[in-house]
Amino acid sequence: MCILFIAVDQHPQFPLIIAANRDEFHARPTASSHFWDHHPDLLAGTDLQAGGTWLGVTRNGNIAGLTNIRAPGTDRSDAVTRGDLVINALLNQHSWTSHTQQLQASADQYNGFNLLYGDWRNLQVFNSHTLSHHALGKGVYGLSNAQLNTPWPKIQHGVAALNALCQTSDQLDVDAVFKLLNNPQQANDDRLPNTGITAPLEKLLSAIFIISPEYGTRCSTVITVDQQGKLAWQERSFAPSGLETNRSQYDISLTNQ
Repeated sequence: MCILFIAVDQHPQFPLIIAANRDEFHARPTASSHFWDHHPDLLAGTDLQAGGTWLGVTRNGNIAGLTNIRAPGTDRSDAVTRGDLVINALLNQHSWTSHTQQLQASADQYNGFNLLYGDWRNLQVFNSHTLSHHALGKGVYGLSNAQLNTPWPKIQHGVAALNALCQTSDQLDVDAVFKLLNNPQQANDDRLPNTGITAPLEKLLSAIFIISPEYGTRCSTVITVDQQGKLAWQERSFAPSGLETNRSQYDISLTNQ
């Protein structure tokens, strides 16, 4: 998962809106979102190579999502798969304080990550490089491959666009949220971040929606929770060309409100 936009208490009908893109190598085997057989209350896609996931929800209102921290040269081949972090958060039955402490204690077992986690009314973001966590109060947030709300052009654009959609009307235009996620515009050269990769790759990855033959946006997901605790999960999948290949939707009445 490479980018997440989160609106907390910004829309009159939906106290939580999450818009997310998963960027990954197209050759990496993946199962689209579904309720897992061995965890029937857990809705998520599956990374069929490592067994974890990048974004998910549960019927009791737990939510978790992952982004990698871009830090070339620091990744270890023997690190535990980061997809397990999402599963662990989704299945958490203890206090979120103790879960944060566990993340702090085990962060060095994984390559760099940001984790969005919590129950839908109390979400936070943990950064494994700083070992810090940030509670998400009212506002609109962007999370990519650095710290929360790092002012990369695509983060600033997505946060502004989601904020505008929340203020437009009492109804949420979900197609407009997907349009936000499907924006292939790359940043101008003078606004590219310097994360230690080549300039052409930095340019490619500067878009919210990434298109290339080997690596790109595999799926977009929009999650909304309304005032009555009804969660809607909508997902659209894409080919390497950027063309849409599949849509799915799940509606959940959360059991823990």
